Amino acid sequence: MQFWAIGKNHEPYVRAGVDEFTGRIEKYFKAEWNIIPVPKNAGMLSEMDLKKKEGETILQWLDKDDYLIALDERGKQLTSQKLADFLQARANESTRRLIFLIGGAYGLDEAVLKRARYKWSLSELTFPHQLVRLILAEQVYRACTILKNEKYHHQ
Repeated sequence: MQFWAIGKNHEPYVRAGVDEFTGRIEKYFKAEWNIIPVPKNAGMLSEMDLKKKEGETILQWLDKDDYLIALDERGKQLTSQKLADFLQARANESTRRLIFLIGGAYGLDEAVLKRARYKWSLSELTFPHQLVRLILAEQVYRACTILKNEKYHHQ
């Protein structure tokens, strides 16, 4: 399981939490973060050109069998139980590499959204990109505990 995010490294205010939950996920699945740097001259690019450049990088990093989950405000929302069911289904399919992708400041390029096997919206609310990383890691951990019928979900 991989978590990809476009942008800067984790800010200190989220690093501890992301590291904590990623470590907890490791009890269930191998998990790692890849931070995709913003393209050079990003400030000189239009929103569309920036998304396109970011998208090109993402598509180059993907293997053809990767199961890409794009975090997107127009995606489907899931309960914690449905996320757990989703993870179990991917495990049952022996998905080799499951990738959760957090886009850049303007979201994801259409080519990346077309490549995604699933589009997931965490909420109708807008969150800072750094905070989305923490929320994502915590929610995936929560889903793992649901699959193992552990008490974390109802604490």
